[in-house]
Amino acid sequence: MRMRTILVLAVMTIPLLAAACGSGTSPAGSPLPVVASTNVYGDIAGQIGGAHVDVTSVLSDPNADPHLFEPGTRNGLAVSKARVLIENGVGYDDFMGKLANAAPSSDRVVVSIGDALGVDGHDANPHLWYDLPMLPKIAAAIAEGLRTADPTHADAYSAGLRRFTASLAPLQREARAIRARFAGRAVAYTEPIPGYLLDALGLRNLAPAGFTRAIENGSEPSPQAVAGMDELIRTHKVAALLYNSQAVSPITARVRSESEAAEIPVVGVTETLPAGLDFQTWQLRQMRELERALAR
Repeated sequence: MRMRTILVLAVMTIPLLAAACGSGTSPAGSPLPVVASTNVYGDIAGQIGGAHVDVTSVLSDPNADPHLFEPGTRNGLAVSKARVLIENGVGYDDFMGKLANAAPSSDRVVVSIGDALGVDGHDANPHLWYDLPMLPKIAAAIAEGLRTADPTHADAYSAGLRRFTASLAPLQREARAIRARFAGRAVAYTEPIPGYLLDALGLRNLAPAGFTRAIENGSEPSPQAVAGMDELIRTHKVAALLYNSQAVSPITARVRSESEAAEIPVVGVTETLPAGLDFQTWQLRQMRELERALAR
């Protein structure tokens, strides 16, 4: 499933930046320049690479709507210097391809998480970082990209990968606890951001696909889809509503208000890291909030 994207990319000045910066190679002894499409992948890369990497995340503002993001020339400059690019793929961050094409480099490594997981297609859910069982594979793809671009520090990147994978244990324990207690429980989301996570937790999403797809694509859901969502709330068929707190529309705000009025717990989810949190803390916090909502 492709996200709605409104991208107005000013690329005319980016080739000039690339020419001024050379081929993207970095001076010997300096950290490996890495650019990630979002701070989710940027944080993972930073944890794996440590002091050996210098990571720039194109989309990092926790208050920004990712669907309306417009990368500018500063992002183009970062990409022109990068030795490693990390993109989600699956139509989620097409701006990365445009930035890379505007600043070509012969020795740049591109890591596509969608390719690493074998996820593609128009109807695929692109929010791959919510796929809890696949997180070790996502991290392994990023580590391999770092090793390929900087083989001198391959051992350090392998050690970083092991540390990151081990650090996922609390998330995995929390997931097992939720699944053991609430498997089969029905919930609804306004967009399919946490879809993979719900699958891992054994929860069922009842939100009409016509509603969630329209919201994600930035269009108005049909009256039938809206009525279906309203009925779930009115008849208390769902135990919780998972709400995209980063991309709010009048319809999703109304659904949230109706849920709160019906005393159905609302759990906020985001597409990028909130300020001051690492990936593991962010995901564990959201999972525990969901667990508390289901326990009400």
